[in-house]
Amino acid sequence: MNFEFSEEQHLLRDQARALLAEFCPTDTVRAVLDSDNEWDQSLWERVADMGWTATVIPEAYGGLGLSHYELAILAEEMGRSVAPLPFSSSVYLASEAILAFGSEGQKSEWLPKLASGECVGTVAMWERPGALALEQLATRRLGDTVSGVKSPVPDAGVADVVVVLAHSDAGLEACLVPMDQAGVQQQCVMTLDGSRGHSTLTLDNAQAEVLGHNTIEPSAWERLIDGAAVMFAWEQLGVAESALTQARDYALQRFAFGRAIGSYQAIKHKLAAMYVKNTLARSNAYYGVWALAENSADLPLAAATARVAGIQAAAFAAEENIQTHGGMGFTWEFDCHFYYRRAKLLSLVIGSEAVWQDRLVSGLTHQPTVAM
Repeated sequence: MNFEFSEEQHLLRDQARALLAEFCPTDTVRAVLDSDNEWDQSLWERVADMGWTATVIPEAYGGLGLSHYELAILAEEMGRSVAPLPFSSSVYLASEAILAFGSEGQKSEWLPKLASGECVGTVAMWERPGALALEQLATRRLGDTVSGVKSPVPDAGVADVVVVLAHSDAGLEACLVPMDQAGVQQQCVMTLDGSRGHSTLTLDNAQAEVLGHNTIEPSAWERLIDGAAVMFAWEQLGVAESALTQARDYALQRFAFGRAIGSYQAIKHKLAAMYVKNTLARSNAYYGVWALAENSADLPLAAATARVAGIQAAAFAAEENIQTHGGMGFTWEFDCHFYYRRAKLLSLVIGSEAVWQDRLVSGLTHQPTVAM
């Protein structure tokens, strides 16, 4: 079992890193935070032109037909640059939901638009913070309309279509809801990371189309979320690596009492601890993307493992980066807070660390025992 990327995949990483370094420096992130914008549309167009939004969509629907290995590479670089883009919502979630549950007609209609970046998608699952169980959903589908309140919904302010999870008399359904209609009302929700917009969606008899025209099994939806968890783990790894790099560079440049602060044991320990957590997160992220790409039965356990390690590594690195910078690290003028904001945001999307720790324990509990 080889968890290392191929030479071609490393070339993709180099290309993605170079493009984002040129077109998504920290000044770009700061510009979005300082404005009322929820994304950088020109950057989105560049990313779409590179085909990143089409990575795992099959060629039959206008995609590149690549694997989740390539998507993981792009996810890490999105995290590394803290890109102010709806990439995760449109690519990890909406596109994957339509691909997994949509009818042939729905795939043909929506996937080419999502692949080209012409259309931005998102998914509306939760209805209040902490209410994560699928059976708790109060949103209802009746006929060709859906009603309910979803919050928080990532990137709803820039999305063209949202996949709404709802119940009907038949069971659990995923419904395609175009955003541009009278039955959809959106209200901005303030979060710690203003470079990624979130909203409360009020659906009042909004026109909707059931994906695949069938109910879906909760286990099938959970598998979709497991796949997204793996991608978020790679994105969190990118955040953690950038925070570590920034802390290391500052520790080498900042002098105190005639010495670089990186020569002091207290700073060395911080950097070493960050490196150890990042290395563990990378190992678990490799496991996760292997399980996803190979459609392994290990996916639930691998996704939970990668997700928990990713949350912990990103949060720890972002916090220790601020501490390494000392008093200046807490100021708006320094860039440390970009990684802290994104780490905190990513730690809550698709469920908090506690949710994924429960899934990890459950996965370990159900692992088959090996007789000695």
